[in-house]
Amino acid sequence: MDNPVNATDATTPHHAPGSHGSPGQNGANGLAGPLNQAQSYALGLFRIVIGLLFACHGAASLFGVLGGAMGGGTIPAGTWPGWYAAVIQLGAGVLVLAGLGTRSAAFLASGSMAYAYFKVHQPASLFPLQNGGETAALFCWAFALLVFTGPGALALDRLFGTRGGAGATPPRTGETPKEHGTPVAA
Repeated sequence: MDNPVNATDATTPHHAPGSHGSPGQNGANGLAGPLNQAQSYALGLFRIVIGLLFACHGAASLFGVLGGAMGGGTIPAGTWPGWYAAVIQLGAGVLVLAGLGTRSAAFLASGSMAYAYFKVHQPASLFPLQNGGETAALFCWAFALLVFTGPGALALDRLFGTRGGAGATPPRTGETPKEHGTPVAA
């Protein structure tokens, strides 16, 4: 006789007979457990590196450090779009690096890099390798990923307790946020 699924079983994964869905049944799934446990830290490290690299671009353009803008010097204040892009790069890069308002900052950064690609690089040629837009395309997609994933571990959002805020990482599969209650089987 089949037992109906109750509320406590709703988050337990069910696998078809013969499937190799549980950890430890083969080599590939045996590695999934430790990798899943490190996922938040890997995402946090990814966020830190991407934020640092982006902030360095902004600092180079605004202050002439790290080689300066386009091989030396700075971008004159108020120049469209370069100076505004550099301000976004520095500001959003520092916020993403720190994990503070990550999703909002990453959304702004991703949009600015999409603009840079389509307005500056793409008119020269379709493909990034031909038009010099690899950096803009990679930053755009990296920040878009952070919009959807959140900051991961080691983020200031978590330190300040804004777990449910715009920069928080959603609960892992199988976890239930307390404010939503216990899941009920369909």
